[in-house]
Amino acid sequence: MKATNNSRVYAMSFAGVYPHYIQKAEKKGRTKAEVHEIIFWLTGYDEKSLQEILENKTDFKTFFEQAPQINPNVSLIKGVICGYRVEDIEEELMRNIRYLDKLIDELAKGKKMEKILRE
Repeated sequence: MKATNNSRVYAMSFAGVYPHYIQKAEKKGRTKAEVHEIIFWLTGYDEKSLQEILENKTDFKTFFEQAPQINPNVSLIKGVICGYRVEDIEEELMRNIRYLDKLIDELAKGKKMEKILRE
């Protein structure tokens, strides 16, 4: 993945994509609370800070740059999302975005939370 192609993604509002995460999960019988659990596990944000991000329409770049704590177990997330192996994405910011996509995808596919959260 070339960095030049990613600037549009980085500038996207997290609040613009967030409803799609919720919708994808709920369509498959999962919950908004489970989506939040994934976001909190991955980034270290909590309910209050997530609300602020959504209200401020924070972009993806800022969302990940200001994340309190990217989970140390992210390297355990493997597989293909959007045609790319997440573990092979060199650019850290894009890899983090794809980690989130992958975790939401696993939720929608019915995986158990402890497997999704690599516990």
